[in-house]
Amino acid sequence: MAQTEAMPVQEQRIGRPSDPCVMVIFGAAGDLTRRKLIPTLYNLAKAHLLSRNFAIVGIAHTQMSTQQFRERLSSGIKEYADGDLDPELWKWFEERMYYVAAEFGDKQMYVRLGQLLEKIDKDHSTRENYFFYLATSPEFFGPIVEQLSATGLMDEKSGQRWRRVIIEKPFGHDLDSARALNKQLLQVATEKQIYRIDHYLGKETVQNILAFRFANGIFEPIWNRRYIDHVQISVAETVGMEQRGSYYDQAGALRDMVPNHIMQLISLTAMEPPVSFQADAVRDEQAKILHAIQPLSSEEVLSKTVRGQYGDGEIDGHRVPGYRQEDDVPVDSRTETFVAMKLMIDNWRWADVPFFLRTGKRMAARHTHIVIQFRRAPFMLFRDTPVENLMPNQLVLHIQPEEGISLRFAAKVPGPTMRLGAVDMNFEYADYFGRQPSTGYERLLHDCMIGDQTLFQRADMVEAGWCVVSPMLDVWKALPPRYFPNYAAGTWGPKESDDLLERDNRHWRNFEK
Repeated sequence: MAQTEAMPVQEQRIGRPSDPCVMVIFGAAGDLTRRKLIPTLYNLAKAHLLSRNFAIVGIAHTQMSTQQFRERLSSGIKEYADGDLDPELWKWFEERMYYVAAEFGDKQMYVRLGQLLEKIDKDHSTRENYFFYLATSPEFFGPIVEQLSATGLMDEKSGQRWRRVIIEKPFGHDLDSARALNKQLLQVATEKQIYRIDHYLGKETVQNILAFRFANGIFEPIWNRRYIDHVQISVAETVGMEQRGSYYDQAGALRDMVPNHIMQLISLTAMEPPVSFQADAVRDEQAKILHAIQPLSSEEVLSKTVRGQYGDGEIDGHRVPGYRQEDDVPVDSRTETFVAMKLMIDNWRWADVPFFLRTGKRMAARHTHIVIQFRRAPFMLFRDTPVENLMPNQLVLHIQPEEGISLRFAAKVPGPTMRLGAVDMNFEYADYFGRQPSTGYERLLHDCMIGDQTLFQRADMVEAGWCVVSPMLDVWKALPPRYFPNYAAGTWGPKESDDLLERDNRHWRNFEK
């Protein structure tokens, strides 16, 4: 067996380095590998969180040699690396990159892959630990894992080696397909081997929700229906289709964002305290929340959900086309690019507290945030003052583009009379802890390499998320939208979205930048 090879020393090591392993990327010729996965691995290596005994195998149908693959990734890292590139560290990486040109359905390719992995084990002492990243179209998820299993590449020896697979979204396109895919995977792999990735959970603020709630004695006691009026979760994007028109028109905003990203944000915001940070302890509590969301009846879908499609408009001073004018989108498309809804969680903590959700393309600003709005204080004390009303306190968890937390409260304006003004106290991660090079995937890939599934969805969580949106999909399929487009690009969505909250005398919190 080869001796352990030295990695260039960079910075002080923080945290546990990953296990020796090989990362096999299916679909390695795509942009995800160049823009996210390789820069992520480089950042982990720079922080000394990547094992010295590591290698990468790329697989795709694009014809190129290992040398050409290395050159392709070398040009990509120069473009997408955050900060100056360390040539010695990158050379260390290049020597551990391999490429296989083949179709995913070619059974002989998996035999050749196994032979290549045996050679890599001998050259780099990776201890026969492999994880397979499926950066492919969803139709390949099941067949690839089946072929890996049939070739013995998913077989583990207890306490000696591990084999894992990371699956990108979308995980199914409805409840039935998600259940079928889970069944297909679990016939050839165990739940412990399956890592259903959601890159939103790689963001610091999302990970910090649990620490913020459960490590601070001042917040958890008021994190319930007695003190909280409602919760808003917004995932607003300014981008349009970006060459994804054909895929997006089959998916739409509801399928693309709600069962995965937004359900994860709801579960972390609303879950009960887990008994530990062990993966299943956390995910058990998340699953309970998803199962506690009240399903909407057909009538409630009509009154408590909103769908929209953007027309042409202006963003950052530039005219942009409407959805139906985007490439690969039908001119009469009925696919929604915006969705908003009101959901209720039927448990002791959250009964009667509405959760308002919205997500959309081509909106006024790129901003993802969670707003916790507290109940108004009694007004009696201020009846004989110039104060006309009391503003509610709001706690906002900012997830992107800037990660941080802000708290809005009322304070007396200096002067001889009683006047109140809104004050925002802001915390940004970059200001307090510095800005670390990040793609948003570092924590997720590192967790896979050390066997921590906390931030990855379990089969029951995936299916619970689809259970929430299934009634909406059914009603929307049966009843075409009355008119599309119904909001202009560069706005905050259709008027019906504002009406959804205003009927309850509430309003969306918007952030322009």
